[in-house]
Amino acid sequence: MKLTLYQIDAFTDRLFGGNPAAVCLLEKGLSTELMQNIAQENNLAETAFVVQKNSTFEIRWFTPETEVDLCGHATLAAAFAIFNYLGYPEKTIRFHSPRSGTLLVEQGANGWMTMDFPTDELVAIQGLNEVNKAIGLTPLRTLKGKTDYLLIYNSQEEVETITPNFHLLNQLDCRGIIVSAPGKEVDFVSRFFAPQCGIPEDPVTGSAHTTMAPYWANVLGKTKMTARQLSKRGGYLLIEHLGERVKISGKAVPYLIGEIEI
Repeated sequence: MKLTLYQIDAFTDRLFGGNPAAVCLLEKGLSTELMQNIAQENNLAETAFVVQKNSTFEIRWFTPETEVDLCGHATLAAAFAIFNYLGYPEKTIRFHSPRSGTLLVEQGANGWMTMDFPTDELVAIQGLNEVNKAIGLTPLRTLKGKTDYLLIYNSQEEVETITPNFHLLNQLDCRGIIVSAPGKEVDFVSRFFAPQCGIPEDPVTGSAHTTMAPYWANVLGKTKMTARQLSKRGGYLLIEHLGERVKISGKAVPYLIGEIEI
């Protein structure tokens, strides 16, 4: 069996920026074991597997270690592949995730694509010693989403200087840790750490912005925001908070088209 694989850099307008994702556009579904093995072999933050079913595309995402509930950059990469390599005639792709429901991606002008995702549910909690110790810098406040902790800091400089203890992070009961603060040139900045998923620091994390969007919309008093993820590769996103949904916009750049032999 031969499968075509696309590797796309998401949330960037330049090659070698943003977050690389692998995308497999399939004629029929694969076993969970095989998808996990392919993701482990790819050794990227996520590999997306997509099967078209009439007017909907079923999508699942795998890190090298596990299947995840939601992945923004691999969804953006999958949409780029469908728009550009399948000759898809519509302006909106309707994805269905068995774990996250309906996800829409709309093709805009000048290379922009906009994802429509469910907003995360946030709960303010007392700072946790084990989290603070793992991150190495006590935040102003701590919030908990469905799968991640969100730690808020005073400044972009604080977020830039954080050096986590990944051994301690790997012991926490969560998918990952988001650290965020007001930005210098954008509304807010962030970094994302998820060693339990095999991703010490994710370059750009679309799903984390479904967690940050309601927080920063409330703090800043605005629904449309700009965001930057401060990883080495870096990523730029446009965010619109719409209550129960979040629109996340970004660009993508292709890196390779290859073939997997199973």
